[in-house]
Amino acid sequence: MLFHEITRRAVQEAIAHPRPIDAHLVDAQQARRVLDRLVGYKLSPLLWDKVKRGLSAGRVQSVALKMICDREAEIEAFVPEEYWHLDALLAADQPPSFVARLALRDGKKLHVRDGETAASIRAEVEGQPFVVGSVARRRRQQKAPPPFVTAKLQQAAAGRYRFAVRKTMQLAQRLYEGVDLGGGERVGLITYMRTDSVRVAPDALEAVRGFIAGAFGPELLPEKPNYFKNRSEAQDAHEAIRPSDPTRTPESLASHLEPDALKLYTLIWQRFVASQMRPAQFDVTDIVVKAGRYSFKARGEVEVEPGYLRVYREEEEAPPPRKVADAEDEEPTTRKLPPLAEGQVLRLEKLDALQKFTQPPPRYTESTLVKALEENGIGRPSTYAQIISVISDRDYVSKEKGAFAPSELGKLVNRLLVGSFADLINERYTARMEEELDAVAEGKEDWRQTLGRFWGAFQADLAKAGSEMQSVKRQGVETSERCPTCGSPMILRFGRFGEYLACSRYPECRTTREPGAVQPSEETPVCPECGAGMIQKRSRFGPFWACSRYPECKGTRRLTKGPQSPNTPSGVRCPQDGCDGEVVEKRSRRGKPFWGCNRYPKCTFTLNARPLPRPCPTCGAVFVLEKKTVRRGTEWVCATEGCTYRVPAESD
Repeated sequence: MLFHEITRRAVQEAIAHPRPIDAHLVDAQQARRVLDRLVGYKLSPLLWDKVKRGLSAGRVQSVALKMICDREAEIEAFVPEEYWHLDALLAADQPPSFVARLALRDGKKLHVRDGETAASIRAEVEGQPFVVGSVARRRRQQKAPPPFVTAKLQQAAAGRYRFAVRKTMQLAQRLYEGVDLGGGERVGLITYMRTDSVRVAPDALEAVRGFIAGAFGPELLPEKPNYFKNRSEAQDAHEAIRPSDPTRTPESLASHLEPDALKLYTLIWQRFVASQMRPAQFDVTDIVVKAGRYSFKARGEVEVEPGYLRVYREEEEAPPPRKVADAEDEEPTTRKLPPLAEGQVLRLEKLDALQKFTQPPPRYTESTLVKALEENGIGRPSTYAQIISVISDRDYVSKEKGAFAPSELGKLVNRLLVGSFADLINERYTARMEEELDAVAEGKEDWRQTLGRFWGAFQADLAKAGSEMQSVKRQGVETSERCPTCGSPMILRFGRFGEYLACSRYPECRTTREPGAVQPSEETPVCPECGAGMIQKRSRFGPFWACSRYPECKGTRRLTKGPQSPNTPSGVRCPQDGCDGEVVEKRSRRGKPFWGCNRYPKCTFTLNARPLPRPCPTCGAVFVLEKKTVRRGTEWVCATEGCTYRVPAESD
């Protein structure tokens, strides 16, 4: 049975008209699985041999890591360029005042690159009358966006609510599986949430158009439904993400959904309803103001017909960095300009010369990384959350102010892989391989031949890398940093609990520290043993403060921020009979957290989930457990055998 939408009509139609299995789709799925396993199962052991055990590589995840490392290299190599804006605050006979920016000299584009030029132009312009040279008015139409696909939903949830990609998909999964709305059975609230198609089922279009006409009036309903074109590489297996019933408004579900799930449902509902509404209309006015041989430009934009904006407005993202010429050509936009006519003389209230510098490209956030992967045709909607999870869990990247920064380990792994597999670990090849797999699904390529071509080149690269790839397992990697004790180069090594920097003169000098560790300063704490400054280090239990004079002084302090340290109390008393201990967080030999009594070994009570000092409302137990799963998210569960208490965290 084949159906492209999970609706009653589509499923019943598929049951009534079964068809033979499409062998091409089976072959494409099998080819994808084999390809991913060939890459992962061959590259990962190579990294174990050359760097350390526990690392991983993959056809898509390694390309995502490369993109993050390439962006970091761009930032490090970036050289800012100076430019200047000359902005005139002008007033007409009627308010409001507005800002016009210098754009032309003698009818040609003008680029101001230094303060002296800006000062001379400012002195020349201040004595000139400001006269309106031209006024151009036009009507701009802004069409409604299509309903969400997976990648766009992840980006929108990150932009509006700061949701991580994994959290967005967990919440969407729960909305798709459904909730009890009072009838005793689950009701699915949205359609399938892993899709790259913007197609909408005909009965859904009919339902939402009827809802719009009744709720917002027929004036916001276009004569015909809005249809959207899929990207060329979209698989179109499922329809767009939408509410299963548009009449279930977010307000009607507020009492049935936890706050974050309600936020995501609201986003999906608003976007879908807006996608079938009329465009928004704006009146745009472009003016040129002349001051002698110089021309200033300004633009006013006023919303006259909100259209779909009555329901949904996209969150503004930070604009990408631009070249100097693009930044200089930018015109200041105001919401409203005063009534103006050609030849009208304006009053100069203020003339500012503003020094600017180009900015480096920003680091990838989860949202922008997903956007880049989607635009490059890398991976599929269902893989984005897993890609980000893997490169984070392997410590290839860390988050700094919400953006990804590659770790020393991540940079090393990327350098080794790209050096030996440049034809495989790159954006173009990965996107081209996706196209070849799509060709297999369409019956245009044989899956064995596709894999055969890949395996021939890959096998040769593997053999070459096995003998030529640099091994850093024992000797480490020399860095540009210097030992604070003796001044020798520091070596990046990879130990049992992660990477660390060690003096190259070991064992004569035993100075070690964590890469990027905070060095002694006025803000860092002082050693409780000797009073010297402390630096951050990492053990198998996480980061901690250590004396900078180690090994002469072995003073340590627990971090006051960041991950919990071992023996952090939970506030729950040990429930074992006759024991007056407390349940605290511990770490296993592998660094995995668990909770157990602080009177060990006298008391061996343990838990595999964090206990919370909250009584169970069902059975009266003195504490509940906080459990986290991919499918259900974070829940509070009673630990008492036979008790059925289980609710989403913070829901009650």
